[in-house]
Amino acid sequence: MSKEYRLTALASACAALLLAGCGGGGGGSGATTPPVTTPPVTTPADGSLAENIAYSGAATASLATAAERAATVKGTLALNGATIAYTATTGHLTGTDSRTGRAASFFYVAYTRDGQDLGKRPVTFFYNGGPGSASMWLHLGSFAPKRIVTQIPSSVVASPVQLVDNAESLIDASDLVFVDAVGTGYSQAVAPATNQDYWGVDTDAAGFRDFVQRYVAVNGRQASPKVLFGESYGAPRTAVLANLLETAGVRVDGVVLHSAIMDYNANCGVLEAAISCEGYIPTYAATSNYYKLASPAPFDFNDFMRELRGFSATGYRSAAQAFLSPARTPPPQTVVTKLVSYTGIPALTWQQDLNYTPGSYARNLLPGQLLGRYDARVSGAVNGPLAVDGDPSLTVVNNPFITTMRSYLAGTLKYSALTNYLNFNDIIGRWNFRHDGKELPDTIPDLAAAITLNPAMKVLAQSGYHDLATPFYQTELDMARLGANPNIQVRNYHSGHMIYLDDAARSAQRADLVSFYGGITAGK
Repeated sequence: MSKEYRLTALASACAALLLAGCGGGGGGSGATTPPVTTPPVTTPADGSLAENIAYSGAATASLATAAERAATVKGTLALNGATIAYTATTGHLTGTDSRTGRAASFFYVAYTRDGQDLGKRPVTFFYNGGPGSASMWLHLGSFAPKRIVTQIPSSVVASPVQLVDNAESLIDASDLVFVDAVGTGYSQAVAPATNQDYWGVDTDAAGFRDFVQRYVAVNGRQASPKVLFGESYGAPRTAVLANLLETAGVRVDGVVLHSAIMDYNANCGVLEAAISCEGYIPTYAATSNYYKLASPAPFDFNDFMRELRGFSATGYRSAAQAFLSPARTPPPQTVVTKLVSYTGIPALTWQQDLNYTPGSYARNLLPGQLLGRYDARVSGAVNGPLAVDGDPSLTVVNNPFITTMRSYLAGTLKYSALTNYLNFNDIIGRWNFRHDGKELPDTIPDLAAAITLNPAMKVLAQSGYHDLATPFYQTELDMARLGANPNIQVRNYHSGHMIYLDDAARSAQRADLVSFYGGITAGK
C-alpha cells in the first residue's frame, strides 16, 4: 500500500482490526432536531423489568420514543475479608445533546455500593471499542462483581462455563457503570436520529458525553470523582470524551486507557506497510520469547524489553525508514542479526520484508499454527476450529461470553427485551473515520486538551505484552507525546489485548487500579 492510501483500502484494513477498532471521526447529521422529553426513572415493584421492545442495531433504526426504566436487584460480594452490599441497576437512560436535541437510549448496567457518601465515592464508566463492540467483555471479564472463568492463555474454557464471584472486582474502590455504544447491546438512537448518526469518532463521543451527563444528573453524582475506562477503540473515545466533558463543565478525575490505540496513523497494523512497524518489534520479541524462540534466551524479561525499546527507537527505526523510502534500501546486517536473535524469524524474511506486519508475524511464526491477534500466546492449527475466525484467542472465549451475557441479564439482573443482546455489530464499513482534519484519528491532542483544562486529571494506560492489535510499545510512544507528567502512568502486563482474561494479569491490574483510585480520592 502506498503512503497515499485510499479510503477503500483504509476500510479494508480497518475491517481486519475487528474489536481492536478502527476509529473515525466527525460527520453525522448536522441537522437540528427537537429535544426529546423522557419520563423519570421508574423501578418495578419486584425489581424486574421485561421490556416489550425489539431493539435493533441497523444503521437506519431508531426508537419512536425513549423511556427511562430499570431493573434493580441487590447483591453481596465477599472481597478482601469484607462483605460488600451493592445494588445492580439494569436499563436505559436517554442521552440528549443540549445543542441539537439529538438523542439516544443508552443501555447500561450499574453496580453501586450501598450506604456510601456519594460525594467521595468514585463512579467509573466502562465501555469496549470496536467500533461496534458492546461492553460485554469488560462487564463479564474484568472488574464487575461477577466474572467468567477463562484461564487464558489456555485454549480451553471450562465446561460448563463458570460465572463466579469476582475476587478482583473494583466494587470496593468505585461504583461501576458498564454502558453500550449506540447500535450495540440494547442501545439505540431515538427518532428522528438513527443509529448511524452516532457512528463516527466525534458523534460517538458526543453521545457518550450526553449519557454520562444524564447518569450524573439522575443519580446525584455531581460531586462524585468520575473515571472513564475505555478498552481498545474505547481508549481514543475516552480521550475525545474527556475533552468534551471538561468543556461541558463535567470534571473528569481520571481516565484508564486499556489496550489503547490513541493514534491510528502510527499503527502499522492499520496502515500495513505504509509506516514503520517499530511499535510492534518489542511485542514480537516478547511473544517469540514466550515460545522459546529468542536466542539466547533473556535472563531478565524487563531488561530484555528495555533493550528492545532502545533497538526499536534507534537501529530498527533508521533501517525501516530507509527500507520504506523510494530507494528501498536493504537493512544493515547488524539490524537483521539482532531481529533474528530477538524473534527467531529467519534472516531472509527480515531482508525481504524488514517492515514485518503483525498479520505476517501471527501467520508465520509457528509452522502450521495461527497466533491469536488479541493474545499471541494462544494459537490454533491453521485449518482447525480455533483459527476459523482468524483469531484463536478470541474464538476460544467468544461463545462463552455471548451465551453467559444473555443468561446473566435475564436470570441474575432480571432484565429482558424481545431481542437478544447485540454483543457485536459489524459497522466498520459505515464508520466515519475522520477526526480533526485527518482520515484516521489521532486523539493524543484531545487528551492533551482535557489535561490542560484539568491539570489534576490522572491517566493510567494499561497494555499487554502479547497484544498484536494495540502493541504496548506503540502506546508508550503515543503517550510520550504528552510529555513528562507525574499524573500519567503506563503499566504493562504478561497478557494480551483483554488483559483481565489472564488471572495473574488481572490481579496485577487490580492492584494498580486500586492505587490509581487512591490517588484520585486522596483529599476528597
